[in-house]
Amino acid sequence: MNLEIRLHGRGGQGGVTCAKILAALYVTLGKSVQTFGDYAGERSGAPVRAYTRVDDRPITNRNKVYRPDHLLVLDPTLLGDETVSGLAPGGLLLINTPDPPEAFRHRFGRFRIATIDATSIARKQGIGTRSVVIVNTTIAGAYARVVGLPREALDRAYASIHLERDLPAARAAFDAVSVGDSPAGQPAEAAVPPPDQSVYVLPLTRHAASAPTGLKTGAWRTQVPQYVEHLAPCNAWCPAGNDVVGFLQTLLHEGEEAAARVLSETQPLASVCGRVCPAPCMEGCSRRQYDGTVNIRELERWVGDHATVSRRAERAPGRVRRIAVVGSGPAGLAASYEIARHGHEATIFEAEQALGGVLRTGIPAYRLPRDVLEREIDGILDLGVEARCGVVLDAPGVASLSRKYDAVILATGLASLTALEVPGASLEGIEQGIRFLHDVNLADRPSLHGHVVVIGGGNTAIDCARSARRRGAERVTIAYRRTEQEMPAIREEIEEAQHEGVEFQLLRQPVAFHGNGRVAAVELAEVTLGDPDETGRRRPIVSERTSRLACDHVLLAAGQSADRRLLRLGDTIAEGRIHRHGSAPNLFVAGDFATGEGTVAHAIGDGRRAAGRALAALGEPATIFVRPNRAEAVPISGIHFDRFPLRPAAVGDRLPAAERVRSFAETNRGLPDAREAERCFSCGHCTQCDTCLVYCPEGIIDRTATGYAVDLNFCKGCGICVAECPRDAMEMTTS
Repeated sequence: MNLEIRLHGRGGQGGVTCAKILAALYVTLGKSVQTFGDYAGERSGAPVRAYTRVDDRPITNRNKVYRPDHLLVLDPTLLGDETVSGLAPGGLLLINTPDPPEAFRHRFGRFRIATIDATSIARKQGIGTRSVVIVNTTIAGAYARVVGLPREALDRAYASIHLERDLPAARAAFDAVSVGDSPAGQPAEAAVPPPDQSVYVLPLTRHAASAPTGLKTGAWRTQVPQYVEHLAPCNAWCPAGNDVVGFLQTLLHEGEEAAARVLSETQPLASVCGRVCPAPCMEGCSRRQYDGTVNIRELERWVGDHATVSRRAERAPGRVRRIAVVGSGPAGLAASYEIARHGHEATIFEAEQALGGVLRTGIPAYRLPRDVLEREIDGILDLGVEARCGVVLDAPGVASLSRKYDAVILATGLASLTALEVPGASLEGIEQGIRFLHDVNLADRPSLHGHVVVIGGGNTAIDCARSARRRGAERVTIAYRRTEQEMPAIREEIEEAQHEGVEFQLLRQPVAFHGNGRVAAVELAEVTLGDPDETGRRRPIVSERTSRLACDHVLLAAGQSADRRLLRLGDTIAEGRIHRHGSAPNLFVAGDFATGEGTVAHAIGDGRRAAGRALAALGEPATIFVRPNRAEAVPISGIHFDRFPLRPAAVGDRLPAAERVRSFAETNRGLPDAREAERCFSCGHCTQCDTCLVYCPEGIIDRTATGYAVDLNFCKGCGICVAECPRDAMEMTTS
C-alpha cells in the first residue's frame, strides 16, 4: 500500500489534527504513517494544508504531498482548480458541504466525489464555538466510510488520541456521507497511481530550497487588495466642487496648462478664487495636523495666472436652450459658464454698468485687481455668453423674462442690508459698509479723515476697515460682538488688518450713536457669550455696562440678506427652485440669493448647481452638482505622517504694511513658484510611490503603465500593502 492524502482547510477548523486522525486510523490497521501540517499565516481563517502518507513499509519521503490520491476539503470556499491540482483522475475528493456530489460533477467529474455536511454535524454536537466550528473529527468519520475502513477503526483511533468525546460526531458523519458515482472508466475503489519514478527525491541533507508545489497560493486568501480612490478632505471641503487633489497632482507632474484643464471642469474663476476664497479646502487639509496646511489657494491662483487654457463650449445635441441669468456675481457667472459649456445660450442681466457683481463692487482692488477680474470674465464671455448691463429688474421684469426664456436663474446675491435699530442710527456719517465699498471700488469716493469705526466681523467689515485706511482715515477701529476666534472673516485678512494698524474692540455691541446732526461717538455695550446659537457660535448676551468711543465716521457691516422683492407675493423657495401656488415655474435661484452662505466658493458651487437644475428641468443632459459628504473623506488616521518629511508651507510675498496703506495696489504678490504642490499628501489617491510594491512580502506587485498590478494567483490576502499605504489609496475586499 502506498497512499498519499492532502487536506485543505482554514486556521481554526482543525485541519492538521484531522490529518493526524487519518494517520491514527491507518495505524490501527498496522500501517506505517507520516503526517504533518503546512501553515500559512498562523491566524484564524488563514488557509492551512496538511498531509498524511500511508505505506506498508517505513516512509522516508520528506516532501509535501504534490500528487494526492485522496483530497479532503474542509472549507468549500477553498475549492478550486488550484486546490485539486495533482489529484489523480479517479482519486477521492471529499468535500465538507451540504450539497450532494452531483452538484460538483460538472466541474470535478474526473474524480470520485463524496460530500458530508460536517459543519452542521459538528455544530449540533457542540464542537468548537458558534462562530468557528471545528470539523476535523467529523470529516474524518466520513472519510473512513468512503474508503471502506471499519467503524471499529474509528473507535480505536479516537481512543488512541483521546478524542472519545468527538466520536459521536464521527459516527454520525460515517453514516451520513454521500458518495457519487465513479468517473467513467475508473474502478469504484480509489485509484492509486504508482509513484512517478521520473521524480528523483533528494536526501533530506541535500535540500536547499522547497520544491515548487504547483499550488498557486492565491487560493489561501479570503480577501484581496484593491487600488481605490477615496475622497480627499480638501475635495470634500471645497464648496465649489473643485478636484483639489486632481489639479495639485496634475500641476506637480504635468504643469500649469494641464492643471488648468482640470480646474476648468468646475472653476471659471481660478485667479479670483485664488485671491479671495476663504479656502475651506485648506481647513480640511490633512497636512494641517502635521506641519501646516498646503497653500491650496495660492496654488489655484498660480494656475489661474500662469495658464492660458482655451475654454470651448460643446454644441448641445438637439435644441439649444435660452436661459436668462439675473446677476453677474460669482453665482451668476458660474451658472452662465456651466450653461455655455453644455452648449446652450446664457444671457446675463446686470444692474451695474459692468459685470462682476460683488467681485467688482464689494471686494477692494488690493485683494482682487480689476485686470484679473476682467480677464476671468472675458474667458466666460468667450464661450458665447451674452451680457446686458445697466438693466434693473423687479418682479414684473423677472416675470417677463420667464416668458421670453426657457428658464431664469436669479443670482442677485445679498442685496438687502441689515440696519441697526438703535438710537442715533440716522445721524449723518453713518452708512452701510457695502455702499462705501461700492463707491471706493468704482472710484467714486471722497477721502476720509479722523477716526472711522466699523461695526461687524465678517469679510465686508475687514474690507471696509482696510479700505478706510487707504482712503485717508488716521485711525480705524472694528467693533465686534464676539471674540477674534469667532470672526467669520478670512484669518489672513484679519492679520493683515492688524498689521496695517486697524484696532479691534471685541465683545462689544453698539447700543446707540451720539452726535449733533452728525455722529460723534458710538456707545458700546460689553458682551458676554452664552450657549451656541444656530450657527454654532456662542450667543452674545448684551450687558448694561457701556462706554463711548469717539469717532468721525461709522461703517455698518453687520450683515446682509437676499432681496426677495424680485419674487411675487406667496412665492417660496425649495431645492433651488421657485414654487408658486403648488406649481414650479421655470424660475431657479443661485448663490447667496438661495443659500446666504456668503463666500465666493459657495456661490460658484451653487451657481453650477442651479445651472444643472435648470437644464435637467428642461429635459437636457446635465449633472447637478452635489457637495461631497465630509464624513466620507479620508480620516486623519488613514495618513502615515512618518512617511513624509517635515516641510513648512510656502506663503505668498506681501507688500510691507506701511507701503500697503498708501494705495490700492495688490497686497499679496503670490508664490514665487509652484513647488508648494509637492507637499500635497494626495490623500486617498495613488501616486505610484512604490510603498505597496516594496512592502509586499511575496513580491507579487508590479508596476504597469497606469499604476500597479497584483498577481492574485499568489496573493495570500495578508493586507500588508494596504496597511502600509501612506495615503489610504488601497483597501481589502472580499475575494
